Amino acid sequence: MNPVTHAARLGLSRGWIEFRQQITSPQDLGFTVFSTVAVVVVIWFQREATLPGTSYSLAAATLPGVLGLAIPFNAMFGAVGSLAVEREDGTLLRAKALPQGMVGYLVGRVVALSLTTVCSMLTIVVAGILLLPALAGVGPGGWLAVAGLTVLGLLFSLPLGAIVGAMASNPQTAAGLALITTGGLVAVSGVFYPIIALAGWLQTVAQIFPIYWLGLGMRAAMLPDAAAVAEIGGSWRPVESVLVLAAWAAAALVAAPPILRRMARRESGSMMEARRRRAMQRIG
Repeated sequence: MNPVTHAARLGLSRGWIEFRQQITSPQDLGFTVFSTVAVVVVIWFQREATLPGTSYSLAAATLPGVLGLAIPFNAMFGAVGSLAVEREDGTLLRAKALPQGMVGYLVGRVVALSLTTVCSMLTIVVAGILLLPALAGVGPGGWLAVAGLTVLGLLFSLPLGAIVGAMASNPQTAAGLALITTGGLVAVSGVFYPIIALAGWLQTVAQIFPIYWLGLGMRAAMLPDAAAVAEIGGSWRPVESVLVLAAWAAAALVAAPPILRRMARRESGSMMEARRRRAMQRIG
């Protein structure tokens, strides 16, 4: 068997095992429950509000945006955290020492994070439908569009998370950088409230980045056409959404491999030991 194919198969198996461990971990389940409850609370407080210019529920419009947010939040933060931590604890160095070990490592990480992200989204969807029966009317075409957007979201989120994790000097720096960047983008991306309520220059900034377009695409897939009146130009702009997300995915997929290869080449026992000492100093 081809060594790369064999390593990829091992990575698939590893990713599935890690996913099963995560869904049976009390800590990970606790985070899923907490995030779902947070979504329910937001929707509950918005239940009486309507989209500007429509009679459609603001809570129902928020849920698709939250789904769009769940993809970069779970995938990007997961990639940043795991890569930064596993550089520090030696997992990455051990993978590098094996024939095609980095292939197996990356495949396993992609599988585990993708399954975790989809599982989190399904939990939010179930909670949202129970709270907002109107969303039960989303047809097969709408759910198919949600699935396609999820794939595009993963294609840009996972590589971007890997880039940040590879470039950060320690897990704390990686997590802080990802949190500040994502938090700032979420604030102006119309996830929790229509973007047309923001200043014009903030609308322009939001449209440069993929989180806005991912949320817009999710709303287009799950909401009736009449709800588009609350969007820029009164349109869902489906073609633009797909093109922008595809462009971000392509750029991230092109940029990530050389950065990861450079990081892997630099990994050594002495660097790992230096990071371990710094980590012990932070703890001590």
